[in-house]
Amino acid sequence: MAGHSKWANIQHRKGRQDAARSKLFSKLSKEITVAAKMGDPDPDKNPRLRLAVREARAASMPKENIERAIKKAIGGEAEAYEEIRYEGYGPGGVAMIVEAMTDNRNRTASTVRSTFGKHGGSLGETGSVSFMFERKGEIRYPPGSFDLEHVFEAALEAGAEDVEDTGDGYVIITADTDLASVASQLEETLGEPESARLVWRPTTTTEIDLETAEKLMKLIEALEEDDDIQKVTANFEVSDEVMEKLAAG
Repeated sequence: MAGHSKWANIQHRKGRQDAARSKLFSKLSKEITVAAKMGDPDPDKNPRLRLAVREARAASMPKENIERAIKKAIGGEAEAYEEIRYEGYGPGGVAMIVEAMTDNRNRTASTVRSTFGKHGGSLGETGSVSFMFERKGEIRYPPGSFDLEHVFEAALEAGAEDVEDTGDGYVIITADTDLASVASQLEETLGEPESARLVWRPTTTTEIDLETAEKLMKLIEALEEDDDIQKVTANFEVSDEVMEKLAAG
């Protein structure tokens, strides 16, 4: 997880996220529409929708895009999406969880399996790697916004489980069922977070070298290019030396 987080920062510095902004907005819109369709279209009455809107705002998604996605659900124009989780192994035996939202299960399954195979990975059965992860809520605040002690006290008071100072900011961990309530309470005390989302956090990690890391990144990028794929999580760890070489590549 730490490695994947660092990789996201490298992508940002290289400007890759700017090139993928429209694709990111498309995935965020899909989550907003599905959340609004499954529950109340009012974010204040729908925790999943509230989190989806918060994540979209954190990604600087225009307000009109958010409103359009909600109206799509209200107007009955939304496609019938199915949420599917794929599990498998990437290069170096790295465990991976791929979360998809699709209107064609066969198409998505075929694409995911093919992508794993092309990049030195293998798709497994449901449950083949998820036992190495925990489903948690994750709330992020930027560095320097508050001191660690203040964030820690606010987080515990709100019902969070733990707080991590990553150097890139503060990561507040919650039970998956408590994410919406903790995020709302922290917004009152600490302000709006950078992000608040459900994540898979690995309970065990795999250390990989530069060659394996390069292959793994190509697999992750290929999966994230697919419009049906919402999130990719992997349990790899890399040294600072390897990360620097990846950043320079």
